[in-house]
Amino acid sequence: MRIVSLLPSATEIICALGLEDSLAAVTHECDYPESVKGKPVITKSHIGPEMSSAEIDAAVSAQLNVDAHSLYTIDPELLREIEPDLIVTQRLCDVCAVDYDEVVEAAKTLPRPPRVLNLEPVYLEDVLADIERVGAAVGRLEKAREVVAGLEERIDRVKTTVARAKERPSAMLLEWIDPPYCGGHWNPQLVQMAGGYDGVGNLGKPSVRIEWQQVVDFQPSVLVVSCCGYTAERAREDEHILRSYPGYENLPCVQSGRVHFVNGSAFYSRPGPRLVDSLEMMARFIHPELF
Repeated sequence: MRIVSLLPSATEIICALGLEDSLAAVTHECDYPESVKGKPVITKSHIGPEMSSAEIDAAVSAQLNVDAHSLYTIDPELLREIEPDLIVTQRLCDVCAVDYDEVVEAAKTLPRPPRVLNLEPVYLEDVLADIERVGAAVGRLEKAREVVAGLEERIDRVKTTVARAKERPSAMLLEWIDPPYCGGHWNPQLVQMAGGYDGVGNLGKPSVRIEWQQVVDFQPSVLVVSCCGYTAERAREDEHILRSYPGYENLPCVQSGRVHFVNGSAFYSRPGPRLVDSLEMMARFIHPELF
């Protein structure tokens, strides 16, 4: 089977199922496991890495208002050369991957149109279900169920430990700094499962731009900064912007040293198997006395 993955999370799922050798092409963002970096790259982004956070937000917002298709492009010649049996993509987020309709149209132009599998998780349990859906599509359903069972066991361990917590601290995740965006989709759920309370996040819905005053009013005891597409080091480069916001220095999380910069590109922004790693990480941030 020849598989084209148009999502870093799908690439991780396919590799977890033992089918890395079947990956015929991946995206420009696929970087885990390390060995997939040698795969042919079939997409590219028109958002330059040299741009500042504010410039990226402005460019993406402006482009989405005109034509979301041009944020990312797919290489049609490479697609024809590969003649894939399966393309794994998504229609959850216009900012995360090649537009779904564009993928479908590209698939139709091939002599033998492949199956296009859409992944659209909103909650953690949807991610687990997607692993089984991919497993069924590639003939590895039993392996997928084994992978899911292992992840569910780890989730249950977090839940069992959190049940011993004496309090549920105020905690939140930022998916962007300049301007600030709250945590969306599964991320407020991860905060809740890890024993915290996120009063700003957009549970089950996309991350949205928020007013900084919402953070100040919430007074989080724990703040996790997980900028979409950024490493922890790149996100920390914008820490001075956070510090410039009124009231930041007086937040309980800042006063107690509980502001955590994490690799959003690898974890909280990527709905694959490592989302359980993200949950375990969040549990340590919120309840270090238990984890």
